Amino acid sequence: MVALPAPYRSFAKKIVPLAALSLVAATAPSSPPPTTEQLTSRMSAAIENLKTLRCTVKAQERIGGNINQARSIMKLTYNPLRIYIKNQKGVEVLWLAGQNNGDAWVYPASFPYVTLSLDPKGKLMRGSQHHTALQAGFGTITDLLHTTPLRQDNSFSRSFRYTGDTLLLGRTSHVLRSDYPQFRYVNYKAGKNETISSVAERFGCGEFRVIERNGLTIGEKIPEGKVLLVPNCYGRRTTICVDPKTYLPTMVQVDDDKGLFEKFEFSDVIANQPIPLEEFTKDYKGYKL
Repeated sequence: MVALPAPYRSFAKKIVPLAALSLVAATAPSSPPPTTEQLTSRMSAAIENLKTLRCTVKAQERIGGNINQARSIMKLTYNPLRIYIKNQKGVEVLWLAGQNNGDAWVYPASFPYVTLSLDPKGKLMRGSQHHTALQAGFGTITDLLHTTPLRQDNSFSRSFRYTGDTLLLGRTSHVLRSDYPQFRYVNYKAGKNETISSVAERFGCGEFRVIERNGLTIGEKIPEGKVLLVPNCYGRRTTICVDPKTYLPTMVQVDDDKGLFEKFEFSDVIANQPIPLEEFTKDYKGYKL
């Protein structure tokens, strides 16, 4: 569109009918909606190509029949992986690849008010959440669409469809949804050297439900031949909202046979802008690590 010089703009407003302006707006070309394949591949590529990420995450997770809520700020760099998380209670987590013997530095914001070194996959850090700190950012969403040779059935990952657009936090988002009514718990006899992780990978169901439903302890070895009750996929209905500009997720919600299982909302997302290395050190200003 060619801009009119200032002296002519008021004149144009007088002679161009409002109905004509409405017609121009109504007939303006718009981008065609993406196909399911385009949306999933663009979202996967956007996540895989992340070098840095800042965001705020509002989490809702069902633990023991109750919905636990948390709000956290996150900073991440990839290759090498560095993670900083601080939640609304003041708990801080710092994990750096190749440092601290693989443990995370954790400030608990409660007694004993000293920084601890904890296994990010251990019970103390996993007891009240579905996922590990190492899955911060969009790691969980990548797993939903991921297929592996170990997985017995990949039909869940292939069940996602683009279902249109929606408004989320005042912004348009593309919607990917999986309706999987065949979600159910099945019996599985553990094989030799079976772990909670390998069972979760085999069924694509996440480790938390395997632990919770079978009364297991995080990190527990599973005896060969033990019969477990395991979900046959991740959820009955799964909804992922995707930013049409960045193709990064803005929300993921998973419902199962009991209703809401988990929901994560991402805001204040800043991707691929450099983060100073000092922000991934224990003595960075403002940190209590």
